[in-house]
Amino acid sequence: MKKTERVNLIMRFINNRAHFTIAEIQREFKISRATAIRDINEIQAMGFPLTTELGRGGGYNVLQNQYLPSVRFTPEELKAIFISFIASKNSQLPYLHNRRSITEKLIGIASQAQQDELIELNRILLFENTNPSNPNLLELDDAAPQELNQLISLAVRDKHLRLTYELSPGWPLLMDVYLLHIFNSNAQWLAEVYDLDTNGFRYLPVVMLRDSAISERELKWSEQEILSRKRLFARESNLIVKLDATGIQRFKRMHPPGIILSFTGMFQSSGIFNVQLDVTDADSLAYYADWLLFLGKGVAFERIPDELRVILEDRLGTPPAF
Repeated sequence: MKKTERVNLIMRFINNRAHFTIAEIQREFKISRATAIRDINEIQAMGFPLTTELGRGGGYNVLQNQYLPSVRFTPEELKAIFISFIASKNSQLPYLHNRRSITEKLIGIASQAQQDELIELNRILLFENTNPSNPNLLELDDAAPQELNQLISLAVRDKHLRLTYELSPGWPLLMDVYLLHIFNSNAQWLAEVYDLDTNGFRYLPVVMLRDSAISERELKWSEQEILSRKRLFARESNLIVKLDATGIQRFKRMHPPGIILSFTGMFQSSGIFNVQLDVTDADSLAYYADWLLFLGKGVAFERIPDELRVILEDRLGTPPAF
């Protein structure tokens, strides 16, 4: 029997008793006295309410009226949770203060030996965007945009929102939107919305939002109608691109927000995506040309606007593959 399984069984065994002794644990689980004592010490370190009764007939008393934690973590589980927290500390996640308080609570329920192990893990493990000379120095600010927490809290109640979008300081734009998704792309949080005033889909940087609130207007369209518009918009895409395995890997590393890659080959060996480009936006066309070249030589075009084709031909010296 594995140690973790045995400790869990011992906890169930003693939880149904007001008093027990080490000898009883030895007989019940056929283990040595030293093993029984180590297991009981570990259970106490988890926060199980036990008091020691000294003397010849002594043992342990279980405090039945005390709070018993509904969830107990093994040392390996505690390490897994702690590692996931330190791995995400530089990922600009929401609810930063809540993550810190949870970490403090996790450390609080750990024994001294476990705490020492967690501290050592924090010293030796390095994750992306940490400085090897000083792991506590982050390349990214360890805080999501201030507006993100409020936006999430509102969206779980109602997706019809009033947003103030401040593209540049002092120039706010009040928007009536239906929120579709909140996601992180290329180290920035974005809100995918349907603009109910312009009847268009937009991706808004959350860092540029101010004073989000639930809209007081009547919703013009149902969610089903908005999603139907999005599907129609996708079918009218003027850029359809096929990718090989190399292109898929590079797509995963970097891609413009809102693009969904569909896999078409076994083992994710090929894929396809579509985009509706504004051919009058020269900056956007130049960006997509750079990005498509980054995806590699395995890119093939099922549909491409002439304006983008001209840019790629100029860069490549040859027409793009179809």
